Amino acid sequence: MKINEKLLERVVNEALEDFIPSKSPKKLEEAYVVQSKKFDVKTDSLSEASRKAHQELLDGYVKALNEVSAKLDTADREGANPNNSEFRNLKLDEVHNINASFLHGLFFDNIGSPSTRVTVDSIAYMRLARDWGDFNKWQKDFIACGMSSRNGWVVTCYNTLLKRYLNVVVDLHSGGIPFGSIPIIVVDCWEHSYYSDFLKDRKAYIYAMMRELNWNKIEERIEKAERISKVMAS
Repeated sequence: MKINEKLLERVVNEALEDFIPSKSPKKLEEAYVVQSKKFDVKTDSLSEASRKAHQELLDGYVKALNEVSAKLDTADREGANPNNSEFRNLKLDEVHNINASFLHGLFFDNIGSPSTRVTVDSIAYMRLARDWGDFNKWQKDFIACGMSSRNGWVVTCYNTLLKRYLNVVVDLHSGGIPFGSIPIIVVDCWEHSYYSDFLKDRKAYIYAMMRELNWNKIEERIEKAERISKVMAS
């Protein structure tokens, strides 16, 4: 299989534009700086205090990520080893904070929109119904994944290796994510995201978030994933 690398790079860069500011380098070099996006989530399901605290968490992850990126510039690569090395620790912290930053951004961007609806003629509906047999089966599977996460996330993603959409259980910020995954629908299942408003009733929280999914944003993400899939197949 031959991949049009320039076209793939352009499509991927377009998919990242919502969360990587234009002033940041688009090439994936070792040193980079990301910027925390400010979200105004309109929802009756989460209190203002919860939303504010969650935004502060996102800001903290972005700050930590930029600090890790700067330290990697001068990290000792010659002394890298699997037991105890600065370089290894920084690379693990990098993945933790990348995923924490972008998953929170994706989550805030695809909730808080009770007025949008998924329609049977949308790409989102058709793809989810195709890969789960019907749309209701996707919903049940998504809820089951959310209930299975150990302080983490439930994510519907497009997997470029399997060439289909998947629901994945993410523990913490990095456990359980398959290679080749493009996130489409993201719901935070860490206890801090729901305890102050729903106590221990995670299922009620997941239902509330699903009722307010922004299907316009999800449709945009699926359209980008479809373009990437076509490039990968060419």
